[in-house]
Amino acid sequence: MASSNAQDIKRRIKSVTSTEHITNAMKLVSAGKLRKAKATFEKTNENFHYITHSIAEIFNNSSEVPRHYLLGNREIKTTCYIIVTSSKGLCGGFNSNVIKEAEREILADWEKPVIIAIGNKGKEYFQKRGYEIYSEYLEPPESISFLETQEMSRPIIEMYNSGEIDEVVLIYTSFISSLEQEVKNVTLLPFDIERDPDIMQLEKEVEYEPSVEAVFNYLIPKYVEMMVYAAVVESATCEHAARRMAMENATDNAREMLDNLSLYYNRARQSAITDQIIEIVAGSEAQK
Repeated sequence: MASSNAQDIKRRIKSVTSTEHITNAMKLVSAGKLRKAKATFEKTNENFHYITHSIAEIFNNSSEVPRHYLLGNREIKTTCYIIVTSSKGLCGGFNSNVIKEAEREILADWEKPVIIAIGNKGKEYFQKRGYEIYSEYLEPPESISFLETQEMSRPIIEMYNSGEIDEVVLIYTSFISSLEQEVKNVTLLPFDIERDPDIMQLEKEVEYEPSVEAVFNYLIPKYVEMMVYAAVVESATCEHAARRMAMENATDNAREMLDNLSLYYNRARQSAITDQIIEIVAGSEAQK
């Protein structure tokens, strides 16, 4: 009986050891991808700052800002939700946290939403629940290019300009540190901007060619494109950080389980040896 138990534990040790090797390898791969994604994310953030600063500068130095893209210019009826998840699992609560936030927003909306899914997990979740997916991008987020982001963003801006949608909401995971990420809910359009006293007011009047409206109408779509691209890059960084952490925890748990199983195996083997000694002694006594 003890021998049979020892064999079962030995098979379990072999299985857990195999799992530990896999999770440890996945942790190392995710750590490498995290370093690369983090470098891209930091570079994107630096470029994004120039666009947002330009928009804020125009707003603060002009009295003729067009109202088309600004908050309060129309009644909010139909909302477009851009939901950024991953296309793979094994990354802890990364996907479920984004989906919960998106579902909370969608359920609170009276009108039929327009859903744009970036990542397979979000697409599958809402598609199974009967929601129509307007468009999707299912490749790994780290492989997305800015040109692809432009292609995704262009129909969104066109729908907003034509009045098919009245609001664009971006839901993604924000990178705080390698150990901490949080879900963000950002309204891209209409653009809510307040006059910022920290931005320098120019002493001379600035002329924009061909007009303030033309410049602003050019910058806002670029802002949306950059926001979507930055969100995808940041989300990819968070995905790799979450997966690295999940795999590290899984590896630690596997090693702890191996320690316990080794202890049980040694006890079972010792018990089997004791049983054999007792049988030998008993047989020897019986022959006397």
